[in-house]
Amino acid sequence: MNRLLVLLLSALDALIAAAVGVAIVVAPLTLFWVVGLGAGADWAALWPAAVRVWQLGQFVPLHIALGEGYLVSTGIPTQAATFVISLAPLALAVFTAVFAARSGARAARSGAWPIGVAGGVLVTLLVATVLWASSRNPVAAVYGWQALLFPTLVFALPALAGALVEAWRGGDGGLVDAIRDRVDGADQRRGHPWVAAVSASARGLGVVVAGLIAVGALVVAAAAVTRGGQIVALFEAAHVDALGGGVLVLGQLGYLPTLVVWGASFAAGPGFAVGAGTAVSPAGTSLGVVPGLPVLGLIPETSTPWLFALLLLVVGVGVLAGAAARKRLAAGDVQNLGGGDVIGGVAGRDGAIVPRLVTLATIVVLGAAAAALLSLCASGAVGPGRLAVVGPDAGPFAFCVGVEIAIGAAIALFSPARERAAAPVD
Repeated sequence: MNRLLVLLLSALDALIAAAVGVAIVVAPLTLFWVVGLGAGADWAALWPAAVRVWQLGQFVPLHIALGEGYLVSTGIPTQAATFVISLAPLALAVFTAVFAARSGARAARSGAWPIGVAGGVLVTLLVATVLWASSRNPVAAVYGWQALLFPTLVFALPALAGALVEAWRGGDGGLVDAIRDRVDGADQRRGHPWVAAVSASARGLGVVVAGLIAVGALVVAAAAVTRGGQIVALFEAAHVDALGGGVLVLGQLGYLPTLVVWGASFAAGPGFAVGAGTAVSPAGTSLGVVPGLPVLGLIPETSTPWLFALLLLVVGVGVLAGAAARKRLAAGDVQNLGGGDVIGGVAGRDGAIVPRLVTLATIVVLGAAAAALLSLCASGAVGPGRLAVVGPDAGPFAFCVGVEIAIGAAIALFSPARERAAAPVD
């Protein structure tokens, strides 16, 4: 495909991703302005408010400064007049990231992924600049460099990852092919399936990330079923009308991916916090006064040692990751050896143990890093004082995931299996 066309398509992808993301926020806010606020609504505040919500969804912290008149009318103490909100509604970031990854993969299939990724990143930066410049708001302020950098990174990193993965799989006729040919040539000279080890590690890492998300979603779904009555009671206690309830539901849906990460951390063992000095984990629940949001009704009031059985789900994710990696290594061994005896899907020779060890270490280290990244994305501040610490702690979450994934992946990669003869490869 023509490089100019690839550049234009990638730029259009970035523009659509940003426009749709902002529109998702503007639409319900406009309805709220029309129905809820009526003729006395300050329409000049609609656009800045929508942009601030979108920016928060791209990990841009909001610095809130409440006016003195509002403090007096609501009875809020003066020390709580300024605070930071940084807990992002991950649904907006996930939408941008998925759109960016698809754009990068399409640019790689077109054979000009560096130009495509660069075009999309540049357009995202320009859109972020326009949104920041057109949304001055004294109540919810943002730092300019964060408003420009963070949305750009949310698009750039998934776009680059999608392009590199697609280029590695299908070739790009350029840098990625040159690196792969170089590794493949060294692989054939030394007799070790390093290309297969790279592919196996990537496949195992993908299984780990998808598995953690699936485990977190399962925990949230189970909590919704068992704690449904508490959620309904909190909705009733909020005393909101139909419009307010709809806005509340939409806002909580925006945080659904955030809750999924919390569920994964709960299943792995460390759990999460809902304020400084609080803890929610299988070992126990220690909560003080928390906001009366219906979604927080998912949090169990008590704990039981049986919940430690959830750790087996994460170990099971490690088993699946190891099995996927072992299957890929087996295919690489057969291609490199041209046949011969294969034990348990891995070539029956001493050299084959090294790629498996490298694959295991890569899956464990990168899996723990992915858990830490998910934790950082799903934590932050939601208010003043103790509410400045909300979400899972990256260090303990990464450590526990690394250990549990290592156990499961090692079982799958090194467990004995029946010996079978591989078909000769022409």
